[in-house]
Amino acid sequence: MQEFQFDDVIVSADADDLQAYLQDVHGGAERPLCLCQPEGVPMYVAKVGARYVIKRMPSTGGHHTPDCASYEPPAELSGFGEVKDRAIQEDETTGTTTLRLDFSLTKMGKRAATPSAGTEHDTVRTDGAKLTLRGLLHYLWDQAALNRWTPGMEGKRNWYVIRKYLLHAALGKKAKDMALAEQLYIPEVFAVEREAEITQRRVARLATLVSGDNKARKLMIAIGEVKEIGPSRYGFKLVAKHLPSFPFMIDEELHKKLDKRFGDELALWNGVEGAHLVFIGTFWLTRAGYATLETLSLMVTTANWIPIEHGFDVMLLDTLAAQKRKYLKGLRYNLARNKPLASAVLTDTSPPTALYLDLPVDSDEDPVAQTIEHVIEASELPSWIWPVLEAMPPLPAPSASAHPMRRPAASPALPSPSRYERPDDEAGYGESAW
Repeated sequence: MQEFQFDDVIVSADADDLQAYLQDVHGGAERPLCLCQPEGVPMYVAKVGARYVIKRMPSTGGHHTPDCASYEPPAELSGFGEVKDRAIQEDETTGTTTLRLDFSLTKMGKRAATPSAGTEHDTVRTDGAKLTLRGLLHYLWDQAALNRWTPGMEGKRNWYVIRKYLLHAALGKKAKDMALAEQLYIPEVFAVEREAEITQRRVARLATLVSGDNKARKLMIAIGEVKEIGPSRYGFKLVAKHLPSFPFMIDEELHKKLDKRFGDELALWNGVEGAHLVFIGTFWLTRAGYATLETLSLMVTTANWIPIEHGFDVMLLDTLAAQKRKYLKGLRYNLARNKPLASAVLTDTSPPTALYLDLPVDSDEDPVAQTIEHVIEASELPSWIWPVLEAMPPLPAPSASAHPMRRPAASPALPSPSRYERPDDEAGYGESAW
């Protein structure tokens, strides 16, 4: 459990009086210290809604120990490095993160070109100035710590947990001059006995889409798990789990692009036991109150909700699971498929180890613009490489005691605040969901 030092007092992340300490230092010059390191790592305090949140200082994720909730691997190992400080701009003074999106949240007449269901070139960009749909989904997944894994999480993730931490990750974020949380719809867990009240809450949540004229319809962003994509009476539809009576309509044009662009993802979802298919898309409501998707992107995850790109990812993660390893899964954000990144970072070695998959390149793909060796040279972390057409080499052994949480030597003499079990709807007010 993360602990913070305020002057001469140590406060646990789950202490019931943490909010009081955060309020006292908010807006002042004092920096609370995260005690994962003996000397402490400076943090800052932001106000999100009615609550105060303690956050890591920008570009300090690597200063924390890997088992700390505030740890972040070097940005250059994933797609985050390309969009950091450009598409994602964090203001530590206000605590607000501004996101620049490369897709519209307004429908003007006929659909424009649909970059999130077109070719690979259209879907992802080497320009990190704006987040694609997939980039936004990866960012929220990252912020919610859903790409972080320890063996103790086994069997503890379900849609209730996923939704809860994605919604929390959206707090304090702004896009298109509006709070991201107000533009986001994630269906709640469905229960037959509560169907009427769930429907009422959904109608209220989407009420803002009803207003506006036909020339400029407002769009919202939906995130959910795909149950099926199939034909409807006048086109196609996406049925999300936990939304049995509220399908998202897909016209023929978007469906053709979907099948062409996301054929690999659909095949992976079909082939991996227990896999989840997560969608993110912009949608609008017809006058009859039905949802129609305007843009769409897909992401496949394991049964434990860790994002995967191909079968070699699955083999690596299965090996890590069998060995009960701790790791962070690398996410691509906007990066094109022919750009390498660390598939995962082991957090139970000292120091953490970046894991790379040396993949074969299809003859019809563009040449790899940047080799794995270039990424390794730019990183300070030790590396492990698996040429996937060969046998998997042994993984680095976990350290005997990989970065235990530390306190300053004088800390036993300091008063310790009371602890409490955090209510279910108030979890995650630290840096991580776990």
